[in-house]
Amino acid sequence: MQNLLIWLIALVSIFLIIIRPFKIAEFYWALAGGCMLLLLRLITPAEAISDIGKGLDVYLFLTGMMLLAEIAKEEKLFDWLAALAVTSSKSSSLKLFGLIYLVGILTTVFLSNDATAVVLTPAVFAAVKAAKVKNPIPYLLICAFVANAASFVLPISNPANIVIYGKKLPPLVLWLRLYLIPSVVSVIVTYVCLYYNQRKQLKEKIESHIIIPRLSAEAKLAGWGILLSAIILLSCSALGLELGMPTFITGIGILLLITMRKGLNQAKMLSRISWGVIPMVAGLFVIVEGLVKTGLLNATQHWLEQGVQSSVAETTWLSGVGIALISNIMNNLPSGLIAANAVQISGIPDIVQRSILVGVDLGPNLSVTGSLATILWLVVLRKEGLEISAWQFLKIGFIVMLPALLLAIASLWI
Repeated sequence: MQNLLIWLIALVSIFLIIIRPFKIAEFYWALAGGCMLLLLRLITPAEAISDIGKGLDVYLFLTGMMLLAEIAKEEKLFDWLAALAVTSSKSSSLKLFGLIYLVGILTTVFLSNDATAVVLTPAVFAAVKAAKVKNPIPYLLICAFVANAASFVLPISNPANIVIYGKKLPPLVLWLRLYLIPSVVSVIVTYVCLYYNQRKQLKEKIESHIIIPRLSAEAKLAGWGILLSAIILLSCSALGLELGMPTFITGIGILLLITMRKGLNQAKMLSRISWGVIPMVAGLFVIVEGLVKTGLLNATQHWLEQGVQSSVAETTWLSGVGIALISNIMNNLPSGLIAANAVQISGIPDIVQRSILVGVDLGPNLSVTGSLATILWLVVLRKEGLEISAWQFLKIGFIVMLPALLLAIASLWI
């Protein structure tokens, strides 16, 4: 009965996070799920505090990245980049598609997939509107799909990477050796499939002579700050250091530098950040702890160990594809947390762990419920007066995600 209650609370909480009934923010439902587990004494306060504490590095990383993204958004750095892509396209929709995709890759790699959804999407919408594009959807889809496709190029490209590895995050050189080829495969295949799917919408001529926003001194400073943060984070990654605190310090430093230079109130800038992401992740940590107490972790470990003994190759494929599909049912953060616990304890072969990370990062491109980045992307679209149904996205996602996932997993053996 106890295990049934835990599963019921966990699944209902995740479902409510995804559908956001009454437009209530996601973090309320995550916290409500954690509180229900505590109130019904399904987990102890000590266990809840311990599991919230396990996410400290993730919270610091997310805070630093959100600060950097908000500064870049406020200084219209991405509006400038998107407008530059339009003028460089020479009235070619194909060139514009490729240039926006390139900007999306860079944003995801150095600012994380959530930043691509939140910061780049409105900038792309403004740019294609200025270019008098009749149908902006193909260009906006780039922001959703590249956010997940390029999210394992670097350890900093997706908070899920930190969740999967925890304190055992590989140093940068080793990370690149493990994931560079699968990342390149993921990015290229996603681009080809997305373009093929949207090719009929990309035949119109576009207006490329648009006004490029002036890049202010503060915007340039924000750009240099982002570059500096990337260098710092890459250096920490190369040394095998945790990424949370360096990201947090860099974000705070750039915030203080720009607000003091412009004479702005830091509190005003901080108030614009979606802080609900932090308690949502904390609530998910508590919910996952509840699921672990039902024996889910032991069952997952047992399956992995038995599978590896039988066939490493088969387990690699099943775990990668399986976690990718599960991530679309229950979101990749909770599924990633569960997989991470199993992987870190089991001592399974490296290639299986890599396949799981690829599935957690890339799998969410199948549906609108797969990742936080895609959910945030939908929120941004609604603010711009656009709607994409779950069915519309699923039809595109099936064509785009599945080939990219299968080829990325296959490339792990290269």
